[in-house]
Amino acid sequence: MAKTKQQKQEIIKDLSEKLQKQNSMVLVDFSGLNVELLFKLKNELKQSGFLLKIVKKTLLEKALSTRGKKALSEKIAQIKGQLALVFGFKDEVIPAKICRAFAEKNEQLKILGGVLEDDFLTKERVLELAAIPSKAELLTRLLGSLQGPVNNFVYLLQGNIKGLLTVLLKAKQ
Repeated sequence: MAKTKQQKQEIIKDLSEKLQKQNSMVLVDFSGLNVELLFKLKNELKQSGFLLKIVKKTLLEKALSTRGKKALSEKIAQIKGQLALVFGFKDEVIPAKICRAFAEKNEQLKILGGVLEDDFLTKERVLELAAIPSKAELLTRLLGSLQGPVNNFVYLLQGNIKGLLTVLLKAKQ
């Protein structure tokens, strides 16, 4: 059933709000996926705090043009096939990671490109983004790097104290 003009305006308004809130966006072609796999991907993204939205390119182009993103709209207009958007609201990297992992298991899902800070990314750039460790992984690595020297210093101080105690105990005997 065709959508009314009012329904289309609501979709454009909703898309415009999501485009304003997003940190990153992955564009995927889902045309080969069956409904079960599509809902599996949607649920996996939802559990991680991300959103999969299937949109018509014309409505997306209008939402982008209302936000003054004409260059981005032109790049998206060149994309062929059905389009679904994966919005990354919290993290820029994880939506790309999830889409890449899902695409490796299901060849029907095709990553078409992405958007990061209002810049269009090619498929190759999205795959490079997916290879970057997440923010949590980077923070964990940083914490480990900062703890290493402190732990070594404490160990060194303990060795000196143990050596001093050993010398004092032997001198007492």
